[in-house]
Amino acid sequence: MNNKEFEAQNCFGKGEENTAYAKYFIGKSYLNPLTSAGVKPFFANVTFEPGCRNNWHIHRASSGGGQLLLCVAGSGWYQEWGKAARSLNPGDVVEIPANVKHWHGAKKDCWFSHIAVELIGEDTANEWLEAVSDETYDALNA
Repeated sequence: MNNKEFEAQNCFGKGEENTAYAKYFIGKSYLNPLTSAGVKPFFANVTFEPGCRNNWHIHRASSGGGQLLLCVAGSGWYQEWGKAARSLNPGDVVEIPANVKHWHGAKKDCWFSHIAVELIGEDTANEWLEAVSDETYDALNA
């Protein structure tokens, strides 16, 4: 899917380059907040350029918490630590429990967007970890 086709499919819009969190991504990502920062739960459309992925990370919470991904455009990957990666396409929903190490991002040759929903919980915090290695990522795109 080329950029023009992707933009037509990405009904929530790409938003601005995600410079605030760039150090936690390989490649460029874009962020389009869909709700105000103080609204709970918070919704944002996150767009990944081809080959972009975020680092391994954990949504910490003492109760509740976690994240939902609602896939809206393009094609991407989701992987939990120690499990096989899951291919993602528009219409897919990913339920990420609190305290589970994982990553998500675009496939090598395709843009990808999902709406990220930060779930309400107690003592919530995002813990950013190591980058997804090229070896791990490239094996998915072989």
